[in-house]
Amino acid sequence: MKPFERGEREIRAARTRQLARGPVDLPFLMLVMMLLAIGLVMLFSASYAYGASLSKYHNDPYYFIKSQAVFAVIGLVVMYVISRINYQFWRVLSIPVLLLALATLVLVLTPLGVTLGGATRWLKLFFIAGPTYQPSEIAKLGIILFFSASLSKRKTGLHTFRRTLPRPLEAIHHFLDKVGLWEMFPYLFLLLLISALMLMEPHMSGTILILVAGVSIMFAAGTKWYWYIIGLTAGGGMLAFIMTQTDYMTARIETWLDPWNSAASSDAAYQITQSLIAIGSGGLLGKGLGQSVQKYMYLPEPYNDFIFAIVAEELGYVGCLIILALFALLIIRGYWLSLHARDRFGSLLVVGITTLLATQVFLNIAVVTSLIPTTGISLPFFSYGGTALIIQLAEMGIVLSVSRQIPAPKQGS
Repeated sequence: MKPFERGEREIRAARTRQLARGPVDLPFLMLVMMLLAIGLVMLFSASYAYGASLSKYHNDPYYFIKSQAVFAVIGLVVMYVISRINYQFWRVLSIPVLLLALATLVLVLTPLGVTLGGATRWLKLFFIAGPTYQPSEIAKLGIILFFSASLSKRKTGLHTFRRTLPRPLEAIHHFLDKVGLWEMFPYLFLLLLISALMLMEPHMSGTILILVAGVSIMFAAGTKWYWYIIGLTAGGGMLAFIMTQTDYMTARIETWLDPWNSAASSDAAYQITQSLIAIGSGGLLGKGLGQSVQKYMYLPEPYNDFIFAIVAEELGYVGCLIILALFALLIIRGYWLSLHARDRFGSLLVVGITTLLATQVFLNIAVVTSLIPTTGISLPFFSYGGTALIIQLAEMGIVLSVSRQIPAPKQGS
């Protein structure tokens, strides 16, 4: 390497290090902290009665909040550390994280998998002992990292085999290349592979989230629009087939269509009816923080997927609007950061993370309000779950890392 080339490379590296030490986006950080703080308070309120009443939780009313608070502290440390790391580092880790996700999803289907509530979605942290976690959480991050790293460099389709193909196959190759199918194939294959592994658990909600995250990055990267029409049509048909041919999904559809008549015979129907009662009884201003009745063993597991029902009962319509407004501001700010990111990789990273968050919030609240059938999606920053919270905060750290390198506005502009 020539001396002047080495000097230019060192200058670029120094400039990149300087950019990575810039200030984080304060509005995004404050919104995350507010949602986390409110989420911990509501989790404590929603879980208090269950912890105090059940021996498996040692009759400890602080059982859930103590655990979640520890994970929140760990998550905040992880978020801070990741926010200080140059986000270009994730290019290198994109393939290892994806391979780890695939390996753990396969392990779930072996005897090492942990079955809870009729679904095998968990692994022990150390395979034999320790807390459980869902490999689907790693898979979401793996898809976002790999798609962002790969698509940020990809501008055209594959042309490598054109000269070696016979003339008829060359024409087919040229057509598939022109319509963009060759470029999409590896990403579609990965999405279908991970979806198949997760549907075998079964884990429909996680499958939907991973598909949405992957497709959103492909859309932001400039994939041809007509593939989304084809994909939505094919995906809708496939989803309808799975829902009508899978016993547990069929039961959930029937419960959703008429929860009140099947409440006595279905746990899912009982849960959704109790959720609607909690939401309706909250009224405009709610019963007051800590004053929920449904959390006293009426609404099953109110500290988890249905925690928003307790929020509605205690804080009312106004409290729900405030929390939804905070989520909306966080999502809007995320997309703003994506539009102003320093490079395409950072932009795609933030698009994937923000879209994943937005979809998860929408689906959780849609389930709690019976807008869609029960899918088992947690509410970010609110629902109980240590691994999920740490990964969510790690994702927020990646967004903050991208925000450090957003170019400052020019003076007078």
